[in-house]
Amino acid sequence: MNAENKTDATQARAEIPPEQLSLKSRFKFKCHKGVSCFTECCRGIDIMLTPYDILTMRKKLDIDSEKFLSIFTTPQLLEKADMPVVTLKLLDDERRSCPFVQDKEGCMVYEDRPTTCRYYPLGVGALSYSGEQKDNDQDEFFFMIKEPHCKGFDEPDEWTVGEWREDQGVDLRDEVNEGWLDLMVRKKSLPSSMQLSEQAKQMFFMVCYNIDKFKRFVFESSFLTRYNIPAERVAQIKDDDVKLLQFGFEWLKTTFFHTGEDMFKSKENGGDSTGS
Repeated sequence: MNAENKTDATQARAEIPPEQLSLKSRFKFKCHKGVSCFTECCRGIDIMLTPYDILTMRKKLDIDSEKFLSIFTTPQLLEKADMPVVTLKLLDDERRSCPFVQDKEGCMVYEDRPTTCRYYPLGVGALSYSGEQKDNDQDEFFFMIKEPHCKGFDEPDEWTVGEWREDQGVDLRDEVNEGWLDLMVRKKSLPSSMQLSEQAKQMFFMVCYNIDKFKRFVFESSFLTRYNIPAERVAQIKDDDVKLLQFGFEWLKTTFFHTGEDMFKSKENGGDSTGS
């Protein structure tokens, strides 16, 4: 995630060279069972989970999002944005281990591992916010995280940043999470005097992290009667959790920032998109 999201403790034990990397920047790295530090990077970590992470991990574990959040996450408040986020809850052992890691076998949810784990040893940052993110890719940059124990940098495999992202499957995840990141960055760009209400933060939390609860909210409340949602879109979000998640991002964008889709103009309130 963004450089500022790393904790002081993590920064103290990791070297982050002051070099901004692009998609074409090259580096050498490979993590596998043969390196002596295998799974060491899965201890004492601080991993912010993205909405898509929770979507896939709760499916992998065959539990609903509410149970996943209760068992495996810790709610946090992202200070500069004043927005709720969730981090992976670590085990209460001496090494503060990830709950999904085993010493010899590695990650038990590897195919559905979090986005931050996929990016490692890279981090992602943004220089500024200046409108729609899609049109401002030049503001995004990458940086290297070099932890002293990591032997992966001694491996001969060479990548560009773009090749690494594709190999690790973060392209799709970044695409799905784009609306979530847009909400976070938009909120952070507002004056500190403009705060979201507690109710708004709870709504943000539900939409972004508790997808099963959000689905019940959409289909078992008066939600769909308030807005002009096309029938084909309703069918899509009912059968596809990814589309439901992205639909939720669009709704929050209109609700919080009064910009976005016309379909979220309330029927009852003459164009008021909050629906509250």
